[in-house]
Amino acid sequence: MLSNIGVPGLILILVLALIIFGPKKLPEIGRAFGQTLKEFKKSTRELTSDVIDDLEEEKKEIQKTLK
Repeated sequence: MLSNIGVPGLILILVLALIIFGPKKLPEIGRAFGQTLKEFKKSTRELTSDVIDDLEEEKKEIQKTLK
C-alpha cells in the first residue's frame, strides 16, 4: 500500500500534516504514532508466538497418540 506513494506523495502528506496540525503538535503526533506502532508490533509478535506454541503442543499430542 505505502510502496505506491513515492517521494512526492510523502512530501505532500508531510506538508498537509504541517498545515493541519502545526509545527508544535507534529512531533507529539509522530511520537504517539511511533509508540502505537511499537505496541502493535509487540502484540503481533506475542500473538504469533502463542499460536506457534499452541501448534507445537498439538503436534506433540498427535505424535503421542500415534505411538
